[in-house]
Amino acid sequence: MGRPPTPEEPPVFQASLSCDDLTEYVATQMDAFFPDGFPVRPQLKRYVTAALERMEHCVLRASLKGFHTKDGPRYHHLHTDQHAMFLYYLSNTVFDMGGPVPVAEKTYALNKTLHSLDVFYEVELPAVFALVHPVGTVLGRATYGDYFCAYQNVSVGADLDGNHPIFGDGVVMYGGSRIVGKVTVGDNCLISAGTLILGGDIPPNHVVFGQHPNVEAKATRHKVIENIFKPLV
Repeated sequence: MGRPPTPEEPPVFQASLSCDDLTEYVATQMDAFFPDGFPVRPQLKRYVTAALERMEHCVLRASLKGFHTKDGPRYHHLHTDQHAMFLYYLSNTVFDMGGPVPVAEKTYALNKTLHSLDVFYEVELPAVFALVHPVGTVLGRATYGDYFCAYQNVSVGADLDGNHPIFGDGVVMYGGSRIVGKVTVGDNCLISAGTLILGGDIPPNHVVFGQHPNVEAKATRHKVIENIFKPLV
């Protein structure tokens, strides 16, 4: 066991598995669920390495419960919220780096299989985000700001005309909330459980609740980034 960093020391990110072991772990999961004979192991490690770097950047800025121990910030492969985030990073990394489409597809499908999370590998989530028991969550095409947080059964996506939401920094969507279409959400907003927004602008620093077209917003003193994410750097 290590020791907590002193105030003068930067936090040190830890992963529960080495890059080699994590590569084998994910490849074994893929082979178990999708035994089509496509060889993922020879190509996977470079993408796992890059995805872990993205995970480190995020976890250092998302000090949620379970994302750190007394020894510092960590990613644990058996912390299912974190593993769902990692698999998104991995699928998107494969896509961004021009890797084999079947590897991106399998990683995306693995996330749906394990966590009931649907985030297509072409969707660009922000560099810093968090998922909290995200069963049934669908994060589709949108412009996402940093410090975005989604709970269970959340839906984000475009309308039939292709209009998609735009999020500022520090937005939390609580369980069962939905934002679809031409919607702009300002910085530091909390979308209450069960809220449905199908259009319009939400000003910064507000709590939103209700069902379209009866959506209301009230000013809040909560600070999403400071109070929920609690960045370590």
